Amino acid sequence: MSDNNTLIKLEDISFAYPGGGPVLDNLNFSLTRGERVGLIGPNGSGKTTLFYIIMGLLKPASGRIKVFGKTVCEEKAFRYVREKIGLLFQDSDDQLFSPTVIEDVAFGPLNLGKSPEKAILVARETLDKLGIAGLEGRVTYRLSGGEKRLAALATVLAMKPEILILDEPESGLDDQTTDRIIDVLNDLGLSCIIASHDMDFLLKTTNKICGMKEGRIYLEEEAIPHTHMHIHKGGYYPHEHKDDLDA
Repeated sequence: MSDNNTLIKLEDISFAYPGGGPVLDNLNFSLTRGERVGLIGPNGSGKTTLFYIIMGLLKPASGRIKVFGKTVCEEKAFRYVREKIGLLFQDSDDQLFSPTVIEDVAFGPLNLGKSPEKAILVARETLDKLGIAGLEGRVTYRLSGGEKRLAALATVLAMKPEILILDEPESGLDDQTTDRIIDVLNDLGLSCIIASHDMDFLLKTTNKICGMKEGRIYLEEEAIPHTHMHIHKGGYYPHEHKDDLDA
């Protein structure tokens, strides 16, 4: 596939935290236009670290990162990346810092140069799309876990990103709200990478699933081990169950 269709390309990425062993070990990965990649793996397998490296929040020990066909390594380049790629953090508290929900959601559009009036309009439209317009004036730290998750997702979507990177977007949500998130993601149709422990969620929101283990990414055909609870038909997705896996 041509470079014009390759949105994110990671080549031989290695990373380790101080005093620890390798988290990413010569990892290779690419996201092409139209792909919606699900990423599943045990805690500590490096999914969040991978996302931080793509966004320039962590610097790899070695390897090359290309976004939209251009190699990025300096902070200036990553600032552009963060305008085009929306990252939903695993912990919603890392994403919410303004006094109220509407201020948090409007913050991104304001930073992109929109007027205060336009930023508020975009924020309200985003909250309405997610079905949480009633949270507009709520104090963020008083929200429930599920409400925080939805508000955090709203801050990402309000930026109108070209690519989404979502770290466990369904975490802390009830079934009804999870179904709404699935509908929103499918309606958007954006290229994305979604990390989750919920195989069923990934099957409903992505068109390709990879596993992450021992610092590398494996294709779905390699039978990604995982732990989950669901009812499925005869298994159009090859997988095995591991009771002792920390997922």
